Amino acid sequence: MRMTHVLKRLLIAATALPLAAMAHNGLDSHAHAGFLLGFIHPLTGADHLAVMLAVGLWSALAARRAGPDMLWGPLAFAGMLLLGAVLGLQGLQIPAVEPMIAASVLVTGLLVITRWRIAGIAAALLVGVFAVFHGLAHGVELAGSPQAAASLAGMLAATALLHATGLGLGWALRNANVWLTRLAGAGVSAFGATLLTQLN
Repeated sequence: MRMTHVLKRLLIAATALPLAAMAHNGLDSHAHAGFLLGFIHPLTGADHLAVMLAVGLWSALAARRAGPDMLWGPLAFAGMLLLGAVLGLQGLQIPAVEPMIAASVLVTGLLVITRWRIAGIAAALLVGVFAVFHGLAHGVELAGSPQAAASLAGMLAATALLHATGLGLGWALRNANVWLTRLAGAGVSAFGATLLTQLN
């Protein structure tokens, strides 16, 4: 009972994510730091925090059973985030990075709301596409930094932690009141929609 109460508070807090501007402005201090700042960034960048928790939540809520089926989304997100970052480090710049990051927040929130159950490879492709844009944003920021590899390692560690947290929350709440997770998903989607409007 006590654990359920704590989980409810955490999910309600997720719906109140700060409606801050995007963190990817090219002046990110973690570009000159190392593992620690790379680790901290996803925890303090509201867009990253929301998406990574939502991917974990959705993966657990939509899974037919515990096991590998739950890992397609989180593993794909982490892997494609790294790929995008490496491409960004090489100087690749493509348009619409920020809109795609904002869209990823909106879409992953909708996935939590609907608990959409799709094949593992499709889940991996869906979140993987968005993850590339998250990675690109950071790779471009880190280009030229001697601490780029350490920062990326920290970011991946935090990404794994956030995915694991989302998975744990989602699994614990699979049989709870469905409106609790829908409320969290709605908060994430509303945040994504707000980010999109701020870009116009």
